[in-house]
Amino acid sequence: MLELDGSHGEGGGQIIRTALALSTLTGEPFRVTNIRKNRPQPGLKAQHLTAITALKEWCGAKSSDVAVGTEEFWYEPGAIRGGRFSFDVGTAGSITLVLQALLLPAMFAPKKVTFAITGGTCGKWQAPVEYFQNVLLPHLQRFASVGCRLLKRGYYPKGGGQVAVEITPRLPLKDFASCEAFTGQLGKTTRPFGLGTQGGLMQLKGISHASRDLAPAKVAERQAAAARSELMERKAPVDIVQEYDEAPGTGSGITLWARFNRDGEFHTILGADALGERGKRAEDVGKEAAAALLRTIDSGAAVDAHLADQLLPFAALLPGSVLSAEEITEHCRTNLWVIGQFLPVRFLVEGTTISVEATNK
Repeated sequence: MLELDGSHGEGGGQIIRTALALSTLTGEPFRVTNIRKNRPQPGLKAQHLTAITALKEWCGAKSSDVAVGTEEFWYEPGAIRGGRFSFDVGTAGSITLVLQALLLPAMFAPKKVTFAITGGTCGKWQAPVEYFQNVLLPHLQRFASVGCRLLKRGYYPKGGGQVAVEITPRLPLKDFASCEAFTGQLGKTTRPFGLGTQGGLMQLKGISHASRDLAPAKVAERQAAAARSELMERKAPVDIVQEYDEAPGTGSGITLWARFNRDGEFHTILGADALGERGKRAEDVGKEAAAALLRTIDSGAAVDAHLADQLLPFAALLPGSVLSAEEITEHCRTNLWVIGQFLPVRFLVEGTTISVEATNK
């Protein structure tokens, strides 16, 4: 059983999510201690607990007793299977963070998997569902066909958002005698990530959203207009959709993304987002997201800082992959460490470029 120190590096919940995903994929059990030790509220949060509970129901995994605030536990993975499953975070805890523990193993299930998850669809320190849909998922279609439908938005603190994710695998793990045989075959059928350069900017898109009660103040329109005015300087088509939803609570946000082609084909997508807050002008929300996206574009990176972190577990399955990131964050370095505990790979970091090499681990 692998022993993991939950206070390693950045010491956040990413250690738990990545460990759960890779343990379930590889069949390697683990024990983790010092969970989120240096946080104001150490231990597991609701979204971590939901991920563990979901894996128990979906895959028949086992663990020691866990609850919100638990600072150590052990986990034994079960068998990945297909089917339809529903989970509720019970708070505004992030749906996309729960999916970080589920999506990777689901991509190699024996048949289609559908997850219906209730919780928060956007919030601080998490990827909004629009980012998950429009920035992350296009990069992952090489592994499986993945669709994501946003059924209802859920803003902090009430949550209540609903998302449905359907994964149709192409290479079931059950067809192979070992994880090593599986990853070996995967490398023969799936091309590595070749994201060393940015490519040519083709399109700038976005979704500006708000709860229905903010419609009289035209919050979604004002966020979109402010972002659009900043992005127009790039002389690429700009398309930002405005949406209002009957959400359980009040809130707003905007997610933007830039699509790049190379040799006439899709190459990469960079993203950025910003949240509305009480006392924060809608125009400032739009400008904040646009400024973040423009900084990423100007960096010349092929993946933004958050995308680099989220792609790493997938890139690690394909030695030879290259990710040129906007920034190598401490969060990202911690994720590299966790992945290296489970998979026979090593990561070479030169400046802000990460390369994946196979080892004989």
